[in-house]
Amino acid sequence: MSDPAPTAVCPVCPRHCHLAEGQLGACRARRAEKGRVVPAAYGQISALALDPIEKKPLAFFHPGRPILSVGFYGCNLHCPFCQNHDISQTAAPPSARTATPEDLAALAVRLAGSDGNLGLAYTYNEPLVAWEFVRDCAQLVRARGLLNVLVSNGVASPSVVDALAPLLDAANIDLKGPSQAYYDWVGGDFAAACRTIATLHAAGVHIEVTTLVVPGRNDADSDVDAIASFLASLSPDIPLHLTRYFPRHRTLDIPPTPPTTLHRLAAVARRRLARVLLGNL
Repeated sequence: MSDPAPTAVCPVCPRHCHLAEGQLGACRARRAEKGRVVPAAYGQISALALDPIEKKPLAFFHPGRPILSVGFYGCNLHCPFCQNHDISQTAAPPSARTATPEDLAALAVRLAGSDGNLGLAYTYNEPLVAWEFVRDCAQLVRARGLLNVLVSNGVASPSVVDALAPLLDAANIDLKGPSQAYYDWVGGDFAAACRTIATLHAAGVHIEVTTLVVPGRNDADSDVDAIASFLASLSPDIPLHLTRYFPRHRTLDIPPTPPTTLHRLAAVARRRLARVLLGNL
């Protein structure tokens, strides 16, 4: 028996999933309903915590302050080394807790008064697969005088990034590797990630970038030099976080990144960038 004919095309990321009625996209967070693709993960919360802003990681954006951090379900990439695969590579279970944008904005305000909370960070999974929920939360948070932070892989359609950029105060974007060949391994779009970084930077959003250094995959000097060159073309002051990889998910056969590798690559990146930081050491 043949599969049902596709009825809707998802516009949210470069995958442009063609979905039959009721079918979930590759991100497991968007579903075809009545000829449209809607966020099945809207308001489905996987994690909620008050984190240090440095954990996002943002090293040069209100250091020392906490930020209320919320995660959803799903991701449009399928990184074999994913550290949060239990929430990023799955749909929301029936038992998932729910929250409205009003709930989260009210909690952010309450924590601002009691704990110095900066605002709301959209993080843990890939928040842009439920970008409408991010937008609705961000509008309320902004109206209450607090800040919005995005932690994302950046692989999204220009329309999504353009819609959110005016609501964002800071973002950390994972630039996974230096080329489309690397992004083929993780199931993404290199040009889209670069375009998101450039768009948010041009919009005045505080941008920091993270690259997880995986042995044998993106740990050559030329790999990091290419990433640093791209960022420097936007601004040599964009911070780059080079992060140590540890075996996770489907890459248990790849050993951890040697600390000496990160130090060597930091020296490479510092030829072009003023602020290079090392993580997970």
